[in-house]
Amino acid sequence: MRTAIIGAGISGLTTAFYLQKADSDRKIHMFDVEPIPGGTMRTDTLNGFHFEAGGNGFLTNKPDSMQLVKDSGAEDLLLPSSDAARKRYIYTDKLHKLPEAPLPFLRTRLIGMGAKLRMAGEFFVPKRREEGEETLQAFGYRRVGKEFTDVFLDAMTAGIYATTPDKVSVNAAFPLVVSLEREHGGLFKGMLARRKKQAGPGGILMSFKGGVGSFIEHLQQTIPAEWHLGAPVTEVTREDGGYRVRAGDYEGVFEQVVISTQAHAAAAMLQGMDGELSQRLAGIEYSPVAVVGLGWKQLDHPLDGFGLLTTTSAKLPVLGVLWDSSIFPDRAPEGSKSVRVMIGGQRDPDLVQQDEAGLIATARDGVRITMGVDQDPDVTFVQRWDNGIPSYRVGHIAAVDAIFDHLDRHPGLHLGGNAYRGIAMNDCVRNGRELAEKLAQEPA
Repeated sequence: MRTAIIGAGISGLTTAFYLQKADSDRKIHMFDVEPIPGGTMRTDTLNGFHFEAGGNGFLTNKPDSMQLVKDSGAEDLLLPSSDAARKRYIYTDKLHKLPEAPLPFLRTRLIGMGAKLRMAGEFFVPKRREEGEETLQAFGYRRVGKEFTDVFLDAMTAGIYATTPDKVSVNAAFPLVVSLEREHGGLFKGMLARRKKQAGPGGILMSFKGGVGSFIEHLQQTIPAEWHLGAPVTEVTREDGGYRVRAGDYEGVFEQVVISTQAHAAAAMLQGMDGELSQRLAGIEYSPVAVVGLGWKQLDHPLDGFGLLTTTSAKLPVLGVLWDSSIFPDRAPEGSKSVRVMIGGQRDPDLVQQDEAGLIATARDGVRITMGVDQDPDVTFVQRWDNGIPSYRVGHIAAVDAIFDHLDRHPGLHLGGNAYRGIAMNDCVRNGRELAEKLAQEPA
């Protein structure tokens, strides 16, 4: 059987890897618009500094990514985050260390005593009876109070989804917290119940020596496929017994087609074949994000921690700053230091459209205000993602269910990627593996 996988990010690569593992005779063709695979998982090396264009790794609290690493024989590439990465900060009117235990939480000035008492009262808040999705803001106000939501949940949402609590569906984006309320009656009750069941320490952030790009290169080498890189797929159409894929000068017919691209790109490919499906896919929104890396051969700031996130109320031009060389020391040459600054998102989407000089200036303003660093960087890196992170707004679950229900009309055509059911690397790997299992079982 011939299978085309369009989109060679971690979702598409995982699907290809496990499909080939299940069926070594499968003829797999990999397509991607970029000249190298990986999608947003790309590492650029500049004068010895390693800058990630997107995510920097995965958490080990779920088994999926670690299993892929083991199955592909890449364990020697693993690089755990440093102990310094356990320290995190939030910037409101100044920099505050994120409390990690009850006593530091009582002492923090991130929120007032009234807000702390309100949060403690979550234990007695009845669970929601209504069905349907709600925003994270509505969920937070209802369960833990406005002040806690506007500081802690606001910063967290900026760091994960580059958006704000009023624009994200808690059901789609944070299903675990919804299940804690539904199954146990509240967050505290649910966390206590989970703690009793869990054994051993929680997950840590894991990456790869030299950056995530080293794992992508390794994974590509393990997949015996025919690669079509640097040429966008312009069209997927029905053909007797399968689907015709057009990419540049190439045309081929396949019994199975997997589209693991961004939703709007999938919409464009399918417009001529199924206008309704294309329209549904085009309805999935994305948050624009710019990533700016700054590297210094020498810097006095200790960068003692993971980094910082800002709140909407701080009214700053940056969403957060990752202290890369402290999280993974190999990201900068010995004695040097580096950070990555996140700009834009749903807070300030227009900022992403600045030219490279403007983005660097914005990033430098951000580190000056939040960290007191005004030293000229020796190295800079800029990556603009006009469609950076899928926006899981209220209605996302129903919209995705409708897309996949509609997809049943086209046997052999499948969708993958982070636009639908999870954006983290663990989510993409799990969904990609499960899709490969499904593909392997389809009749020829």
